[in-house]
Amino acid sequence: MRSLLLATAVALAAAGAALAHEYAAGALRIDHPWTRPTAAGAPTAAGYMEITNTGKTADRLVSASSAHAARVEIHQSSMEGGMMRMKALPQGVEIPAGGKVSLAPGGLHIMFFGPKAAVASGDRIPLTLTFAKAGKVTVQLAAESRPPAKPAAMPETHRH
Repeated sequence: MRSLLLATAVALAAAGAALAHEYAAGALRIDHPWTRPTAAGAPTAAGYMEITNTGKTADRLVSASSAHAARVEIHQSSMEGGMMRMKALPQGVEIPAGGKVSLAPGGLHIMFFGPKAAVASGDRIPLTLTFAKAGKVTVQLAAESRPPAKPAAMPETHRH
């Protein structure tokens, strides 16, 4: 029984390590980049992650690219007049010194236009991030099924 419990604990630890993944570029740490599974022919997809700057100067995510899509942009979603709006951020996103930026559903995210293939749960999608100071780093977005985020600014009466 003891060896079965030990084997189960080791398997669970290995599975957790496989799900949690991080990358580094200079003073930046990119934690758990992920995307949702998509169907073949989906016109868009999105990528999410947390970027932490452990340095003493700010950096900036200036662009992203992937062979998985025809075009990749940095985007911001926000509630305006009761409607969810999305816009490209051609100047990128500042990563403040000693700070953290979350790219998450309903906010900042990486937008994929014209994905070239369906993405199944468990797939890994390569994405190259370009930072003004730290340079380029290629990460793997883990395809995970997660529930859609509810925008914080949405009134409770309009949530379904």
